[in-house]
Amino acid sequence: MAELLASAGTKIRAFTTGQKVKATVVLRNSKSLILDIGGKSEGVVAEKAFIEARDFIKTLKVGDTVTGTVLVPETRDGTVLLSLRQAAFDSSWERLEKAEEESAPVAVFGRGVNPSGVTVDVEGLTGFIPGSQLGKEASKNSQGLVGKYFKAKVLEVDRLANKIVLSEKEVSDAADIKASKEALAKIKEGEVYEGVVTTVANFGCFVKLDLGKKGPDVEGLVHISELAWGKVESVSDVASEGDKVKVKVIGTKDGRISLSIKHAQKDPWEEAGSKYKVEVKIKGKVTRISDFGAFVEIEPGIEGLIHITNIPPGKKLSQGEDVDCYVQEIDAKAKKMSLGLVLTTKPIGYK
Repeated sequence: MAELLASAGTKIRAFTTGQKVKATVVLRNSKSLILDIGGKSEGVVAEKAFIEARDFIKTLKVGDTVTGTVLVPETRDGTVLLSLRQAAFDSSWERLEKAEEESAPVAVFGRGVNPSGVTVDVEGLTGFIPGSQLGKEASKNSQGLVGKYFKAKVLEVDRLANKIVLSEKEVSDAADIKASKEALAKIKEGEVYEGVVTTVANFGCFVKLDLGKKGPDVEGLVHISELAWGKVESVSDVASEGDKVKVKVIGTKDGRISLSIKHAQKDPWEEAGSKYKVEVKIKGKVTRISDFGAFVEIEPGIEGLIHITNIPPGKKLSQGEDVDCYVQEIDAKAKKMSLGLVLTTKPIGYK
């Protein structure tokens, strides 16, 4: 027999469970896949192994090459049972990576809802749609997506981290998003617009811009640090929903607009040099105490420092305290002012 096989040029391959083998598709039917694995008999993907890779198998045709995993090295009828689970898994990731690259929508199936968004089945893998990526209608009833097929666009694919992030609104609200992007493209940094405060949060407020014509709403964020030249303890102290405001565009990145209310107004330091001369007496309020002195707000946006060496021994200043000062030095360009205390008792060197 050995001589017969040798003369025929045939080499017998022995397989082991778990072995990876390259195979060529010979026949595909509704219940099994027959593969040429270069052995004395054929490889077969059937029953449970066929069901778990069914969607992947549908994409195969006669002559295609795939990599399978040996489940049973040899059955009673001499065939080798194979699994294409890993091949199907790799193929799913490859299709999603291509969809991300081409910005193409994919079909997903809603699995569940949590406070952060919606989990979906996509290409046999688990993906996630954040709440911020749900369209107008879907965001009203995210539970309505569960148990249904719908389309979403792939935003991020990370095979190593097993992470797939998608956007439903990029499909359902595509027309609005396109119009918004076109509107955003016309907005330039440094321009000043009128707008209306739509939302107030602890970190700032959102302002809808008046672009002077009908179209999609374009909103930007005014961070708490950009609300006013003076110190803002709470956003609600200076902004309320419905307020009409002027804002300056200070940044446009990744479809987000950063706005400033204070920069739409004149910087108080522009006139500080002529307004506050050396030796001029002024009133202010202590805003904070540091190891090297006390900071005093003269007017919203303008603070000066009373250095620790200008505070007499025994004199204690407190935050919120009103004080009488005089200007020792001022550098309006650098936005710095040194102050001295006006005292009722006059230690040497004090006024």
